[in-house]
Amino acid sequence: MKVVGLVSGGKDSCFAMMKCVQYGHEIVALANLLPADDSVDELDSYMLVTRFVVSYAKCMGVPLFRRRIQGSTRRYDLSYKTTPGDEVEDMFILLKEVKKQIPSVTAVSSGAIASDYQRLRVENVCSRLGLISFAYLWRLDQSLLLQEMIETGIVAITVKVAAIGLDPSKHLGKEMSYLWPHLLKLKELYGSNVCGEGGEYETLTFDCPLFKYARIVLDEFQLVLQSPNSIAPVGFLHPLAFHCEDKPNSVSLSDSNRSNGFSLENMESVIEVQSECLETVEEKCPPSDTGFDLAELEKHRLHISKTGKENMFSMSCWLQDSSETSVDLQEDLKIILLKLESQLTEVGFSWENVLYIHLYISDMNMFAIANETYVKFITQEKCRFGVPSRSTIELPLSQVGLGKAYVEVLVADDQSKKVLHVQSISSWAPSCIGPYSQATLHKEVLYMAGQLGLDPSTMSLCSGGPAAELEQALVNSEAVAKSFSCSISTSAILFVVYCSQSTSKLDIIGMQEKHNAFLGKTKLLNLNQSLSQVLDPIFLYVLVPDLPKRAFVEVKPILFVEHDIETVDNDQVMSDVKHNVNQFDSCFQPETWHDECLQKCLVHGRICAASLSITTEIAKKICSDAISANADDLLTITAEENMGRVAKFCVYRLDKVLLQNFFSWDDVMNMRIYLPTSSGISHETLSGIFKTAFDEFDETTKRAKIHKEPIFNIVPVIGVGSSAASMDDIITCELFAIKS
Repeated sequence: MKVVGLVSGGKDSCFAMMKCVQYGHEIVALANLLPADDSVDELDSYMLVTRFVVSYAKCMGVPLFRRRIQGSTRRYDLSYKTTPGDEVEDMFILLKEVKKQIPSVTAVSSGAIASDYQRLRVENVCSRLGLISFAYLWRLDQSLLLQEMIETGIVAITVKVAAIGLDPSKHLGKEMSYLWPHLLKLKELYGSNVCGEGGEYETLTFDCPLFKYARIVLDEFQLVLQSPNSIAPVGFLHPLAFHCEDKPNSVSLSDSNRSNGFSLENMESVIEVQSECLETVEEKCPPSDTGFDLAELEKHRLHISKTGKENMFSMSCWLQDSSETSVDLQEDLKIILLKLESQLTEVGFSWENVLYIHLYISDMNMFAIANETYVKFITQEKCRFGVPSRSTIELPLSQVGLGKAYVEVLVADDQSKKVLHVQSISSWAPSCIGPYSQATLHKEVLYMAGQLGLDPSTMSLCSGGPAAELEQALVNSEAVAKSFSCSISTSAILFVVYCSQSTSKLDIIGMQEKHNAFLGKTKLLNLNQSLSQVLDPIFLYVLVPDLPKRAFVEVKPILFVEHDIETVDNDQVMSDVKHNVNQFDSCFQPETWHDECLQKCLVHGRICAASLSITTEIAKKICSDAISANADDLLTITAEENMGRVAKFCVYRLDKVLLQNFFSWDDVMNMRIYLPTSSGISHETLSGIFKTAFDEFDETTKRAKIHKEPIFNIVPVIGVGSSAASMDDIITCELFAIKS
């Protein structure tokens, strides 16, 4: 891509541009914001640069666009909305002018390492201008990062120091190669940021591999002691004179043939951007054009499922028997999202209360169209606490009598959710360019977006086949988890691994082996860091028709992020609880095989997750009084009358898990029932079977309230199982309960 580099004069912005070139991009322009007063030597704001940056145009042979800041300076808010008079709007005007004069520019590079303030504001401006944000230094290990900067030839000196262990008289004006050992020592002693991300020091770059035509030479300077604090004195270097020194054997601009549509005589020029008043920058988000009236929804056979919790619940919407009413995926998705929006409004909620969205579509070839429809409903403007995380999967919807779209939302009524939404392309983890986040933390549960095996730096699927993709997806998941101070190897409650049907059986088995090996290796590393708790997660492998980008695999973890809550021994909880006998117990006397089909993960009376896998063999045992022991015909086992008994067993067994761990059906936040299309049972039929089972259970036990909508959500798939080697369950139930 053609990239404009946001430059501050420091080492980070220069090295970020070097990373862009390393990944095949081209720097065609520079952009910087000037302080309101040229005499100001303070470098506290990342947007403020010194007069040195003017020389970068000559050193690199690219034009420099700059604008003097007219708006107010930094606001300590980690979200940003268009605000006339804010310094971010100066950046908007600046980059808008760059794009106008050099239309080939499609991306912006910034040197953000750990600053959410900087990254979020650059991403905001980029999204409004249709540009991509590159932040290749984001969340890299600072010790290794500084070492790489030095080894790759960046020559930068300190021009400000303001931290314990840094003495202005000793450390100002020193090159990074000289200070590196001392900075590592300060990190060990005081936890200082090696790259100066905490304001410990600021730098100016005099030379780097991008400076092909000249380097900067400092002729004269003055050291100024601003604060003689005995612990952390503050001082800065005031440049008095400098010049550019041509590099020998450099190619002339006339020979470089790199105009990129910009006039050759202006390739080294400095363009002052002054047009457009700040007050005119604010752009209001146009209202969503859904193209539907609520009354029109009555024409469609829209169905809703909803769990019973009042303050936190999941809700799903789908089109039943849509052959007469369904037009296309876009149309189906529109009416489903409109229906969900109206349902949320009815109970006093909106899209800002949504934590997670499962977007199921019938054809992955229509993903771009589905996304266009999605972003008309779920936007950053509508989600002031952060956009929800999302997983997108192709499902065999039509095979079970459904429309072309199916949406499930997880909703909470409080404002405590925290999202991680990184839209910049970096080396950290795949970016989320659009209104969905990498992860959403609510209370103690981290809901992670579906992770593909993408190389974060290129956003392309990694090579090497399914196992390699799975490993990269796990690496990406671990990077996201680390942002919340946890690990997928120790904190995971549930792993759902979606496998594309284009993957061979042998490759799928290889993926599970890779999964186990990765978690084992990562767990050892984290145990060495004395993490307090290690969970035994549930694994579900789901075979689906297709995944985004034609990926072989998509991983969706749910993690527990521990707060300061007293830990309770789960085994002790199990042994202390007495299960009250009811009529359902007489139907299913306790057997050892009841536990063979069950996976569960418990968190000290706070979370109860369970998965029930009903294989053909288990179904035979459940229906032993209705079919012969030698019955091998799947159709016999999945006949409606026998499936009714299977459904009854599922409700019974899950109830027992809840009750034995002090949970009730009122605590259930989500319940999915995976339906393989090989069963030959329609979505509507299975829904009726499970509704009957719940009605009978409630009538017998009075423990599961009967609601207007079913509390379960039936998800059609090609295959499902607790093991990648045997995704041939008749049905699988996934349950997640949380104590309020």
